[in-house]
Amino acid sequence: MGAMSLSNSFGFIAVAAVALVLIMGLVNMMRGGSGNRSQNLMRWRVGLQFLAIIVLMATLWFTGRGP
Repeated sequence: MGAMSLSNSFGFIAVAAVALVLIMGLVNMMRGGSGNRSQNLMRWRVGLQFLAIIVLMATLWFTGRGP
């Protein structure tokens, strides 16, 4: 597995994790779940979004496609 496909995999995993936590939060909200759980899921989503941005920007930087 080359560096390009490895970084693509990390990017996909990071974005998929954000989407999964977002969906979990929406399901919790629609079912009238606890506010504490919603807050925890929101915090996880924000953290994972930050991580996803870092991974994607690092991929662009190291592949020479970035600024």
